[in-house]
Amino acid sequence: MEREILEVLKEIKDPEIPIDIVNLGLIYGVRVVEGVAHIEMTLTVQGCPAKQFFAEHIKSKVKEKFPDLKEVVVEFVFEPPWTKEKISPEGREQLRRLGWEV
Repeated sequence: MEREILEVLKEIKDPEIPIDIVNLGLIYGVRVVEGVAHIEMTLTVQGCPAKQFFAEHIKSKVKEKFPDLKEVVVEFVFEPPWTKEKISPEGREQLRRLGWEV
C-alpha cells in the first residue's frame, strides 16, 4: 500500500515549485501500520507557510483514495534538511521543460 500512497502524493503539487511533492523530494517515507498511514515529509524551508496546507491536503487526498485507513498522520521532519539534490531525475526533467535551471 505504501507504493500506492506515494502515487497519490504525486498528485499534490508544491505551491511555489511547479512539480509534485514526491519528485521534489519532500516525502521522506511512507509506512502503513495497523491501518494508520504515517507520512514523513520535509519542507523546502523550515518556516514554510504551506506546512498546514500540505498536512491537510495530504490527509484529505490519501483518505479519499484509501477510505479504509483509520488515520493519516503527517510528520514533518527536518533532518536531513531538504536540498535541491533531493529532486528526482523525473522532477529535474519536469523543471527543465518549464524553463527552470536545476
